[in-house]
Amino acid sequence: MDAPSNANASAELPRRAVTVLITRRVAPASRAAFETGMQGMLAAAEDFEGHLGGQLVRPHEDGDSDPLLYHVVFAFDSEPHLAAWQSSPERAHWLAQVLPHTVGEQQLHRVSGLDYWFAAPGATTRAAPPRWKVAVVTWLGIFPTVLLLFLTVAPPMADWALVPRVLVITVLVVVLMTWVVAPRLTRWLDGWLHAAG
Repeated sequence: MDAPSNANASAELPRRAVTVLITRRVAPASRAAFETGMQGMLAAAEDFEGHLGGQLVRPHEDGDSDPLLYHVVFAFDSEPHLAAWQSSPERAHWLAQVLPHTVGEQQLHRVSGLDYWFAAPGATTRAAPPRWKVAVVTWLGIFPTVLLLFLTVAPPMADWALVPRVLVITVLVVVLMTWVVAPRLTRWLDGWLHAAG
């Protein structure tokens, strides 16, 4: 009797989209083979339930000074759907195609909704700020970030089709907000974000 009720409780939990950001260094002579394998993996992920999108960001597309450092983004609408993809034979197949062309260990970061941006380092019980404060700080971070990208990254992509341009810009927004902008804003505004009342 307990199992069905637990299953129902789990089913009622709100879904949170989750994004996985992966960084891999590629062997100098293997860039073409690596890109082919990654494109195959991205295409395979599209057939999985809950898939929201994916993108391979080449070194010259994100301004990285390291010409062999690639970034890959996978987004799913929930943790269970991401887990289904990560444990699938399809992913294992394409991973086997990709790994021989990489050097060293991958770096993997998971981002779930906006919670990652507003969590205090090491905190497990601290209450989240009010939603309106989260919205204000998010806007304060996203506005200058998007403006900067439109002034610097967007012009060289003017001849690109709309979808690839939007994909690159949004990937960069997520990366910059997660590791550069949001941590600083939340540290500077911590007293206001978590003020009582």
